[in-house]
Amino acid sequence: MLSTEAIERFLSIIPTRTIGIVGDLFLDRYLDCDETLTEPSLETGLDAYQVTRVRSYPGAAGTVINNLAAIGARRIVPISMIGEDGEGFELRQALARLAGVDLSRIITTTTRRTPTYTKPMLAHGDNMGRELNRLDIKNRLPLPHEIETGLIAHLADLWQACDAILVLDQVSEPECGVVTSAMRDAIRRQAEHDPSKFVIADSRERIRLFREVMLKPNERECVRASGERLDASEGLRCLATETRRPVICTRGEHGMRIAESGSAVFIDVPAYSVAPPIDIVGAGDSSSAAMACALASGATLIEAAAFGNLVASITIKQIGVTGTATPTQIRNRWQEV
Repeated sequence: MLSTEAIERFLSIIPTRTIGIVGDLFLDRYLDCDETLTEPSLETGLDAYQVTRVRSYPGAAGTVINNLAAIGARRIVPISMIGEDGEGFELRQALARLAGVDLSRIITTTTRRTPTYTKPMLAHGDNMGRELNRLDIKNRLPLPHEIETGLIAHLADLWQACDAILVLDQVSEPECGVVTSAMRDAIRRQAEHDPSKFVIADSRERIRLFREVMLKPNERECVRASGERLDASEGLRCLATETRRPVICTRGEHGMRIAESGSAVFIDVPAYSVAPPIDIVGAGDSSSAAMACALASGATLIEAAAFGNLVASITIKQIGVTGTATPTQIRNRWQEV
């Protein structure tokens, strides 16, 4: 499914490609606390954990952006929204550190908060910390119309300039994130008008609502899309029929399964074996980034899925962090397998 020649071709073309990302940007903020410095609060008597380091990373759609930057895409353009707040400032700083990221299509507003996952990590001296209760900041009211309209306008402006577009619908609350029903409809219209554009949609809760674009659900999302009536394979087949585009289902250690509209035959693309220990956090995002880059570089659908599996086999070996894969790591891993 892959060859050295194909991988080298992709890696030579990816640095010329522009990838658009439509989705929510979160700030992942880690608070490293040293347990040996813990002291009681005079006011409450509760433990007061002492933060010795603060680490900030782009999360949600930012995880895919991080992977696109590592793999070497020339220009990465997020279409998103952040709040005019301290978390938004930290997030912009973190994004600006990544090569090739164009921040010009991120709307900054005072009417929304920057979604943030704050993760206190309690460690004893230099030992790896354990995560304490996470603190979440989310927007739980519908996206204001003027922001929604501005994001849709950015999508229309950038459509022709992008070699591939990733749509990442990761906010569970309906209409509260960047990918609203109006945004989905705008994506459908653009894709219907320009079916040659590679558009891949990934959605935790609403994968069945996308039309005219490729879908990338996991097995649980395929079952959910069927209303829990069908197994993952039959749910996958229904999604391909409804969207009229290929659907690529990620299956963990079993790799990916491809269903194409109008075909009764599945195509299974096996994963690359990885010995434990592994950390699967972010594996789906890394495979999405790899597939988008491969498709934009002339890969077939099967080659793109295999390339996504190869990259995921690199990132899941990076324990305790959301992994990425550089061209050198990809070449080295290919030689291993």
